[in-house]
Amino acid sequence: MVNKEIFKPEKIQIGISSCLLGQKVRFDGGHKNSNYCNKDLAPFFDYISVCPEMAIGMGAPRKSIRQEIDGDKIFVKSADGSIDVTDKLAEFSEKRVNELNFIGGYILCAKSPTCGMERVIEYKYGTNNGTKSGVGVYARKLMETYPHLPVEEEGRLHDPLIKENFITRVYAYHEWHCLQAEGWTKHKLMQFHARYKYLLMAHSPQWYRDLGPILAQIDDLDATAQTYFEGFMTALKIKATRKNHTSTLQHIQGYFKKHLSKDQKEELTESIMKYREGLLPLLVPITLINHYLREHPTPYIEGQVYLNPHPEELRLRYAY
Repeated sequence: MVNKEIFKPEKIQIGISSCLLGQKVRFDGGHKNSNYCNKDLAPFFDYISVCPEMAIGMGAPRKSIRQEIDGDKIFVKSADGSIDVTDKLAEFSEKRVNELNFIGGYILCAKSPTCGMERVIEYKYGTNNGTKSGVGVYARKLMETYPHLPVEEEGRLHDPLIKENFITRVYAYHEWHCLQAEGWTKHKLMQFHARYKYLLMAHSPQWYRDLGPILAQIDDLDATAQTYFEGFMTALKIKATRKNHTSTLQHIQGYFKKHLSKDQKEELTESIMKYREGLLPLLVPITLINHYLREHPTPYIEGQVYLNPHPEELRLRYAY
């Protein structure tokens, strides 16, 4: 359950590797400052900054550490073996991660033996033979503890589709936390599902069809909510395709068939088809639909998260 004393419904809190905020915490005394995190995202989120290596007292600068594999055991130590922080990092990761049940997402620094999300170098114990098959010790604990938490590496956020998917999941995850904090009821769960209908359809039509029946018969409210949430976040992790977006837009278009003139219908159809062909970004048909909603209010469609899954100022639907 989310920690209600720390959770902030009014602003999403996101965990982040300290070096990405320009803090000089890396082994060489430097940082990995991210302009995107510091300038573009910062106004919308409260950051929870963490550097596991500094937290266990290693200081900066310091000897670099790496993962070494011996059978099924992972050691975190310096290449010359003079430093071994395996136990300290495991203890810190356990404690810190369990304190973070209120966050809405996490941005990690790539390749780090503590914070890397994937492709971290694992060395065969006592050798320099390594493969990019590991996960950072702290990152692994984070993702195992919160398997549906939106987590990304900063470098991957330069991909427009990955970035939009991550931020969409962050806002959805936070809204679920808000629902959990205020106390869910069967009615609130049904309303939540109804508002996310078209976003789910764009990400996974199959999951949309599967999630509805979960809420149809509720015996144990908490168990049902958890089952629904797991499927919901699994669905949103699937990247929405141009084909699914097109189908979703056409479904929404059907609500206007009695209200729009012939020319307006043709204009909306043309914008959807040009989006499907890759000639226009998704923002164009979405903007047109929002324009028609102002002229012809339709509460059910106006309430659809699909039309505004994140702040417009983030400009996430301009690039595809």
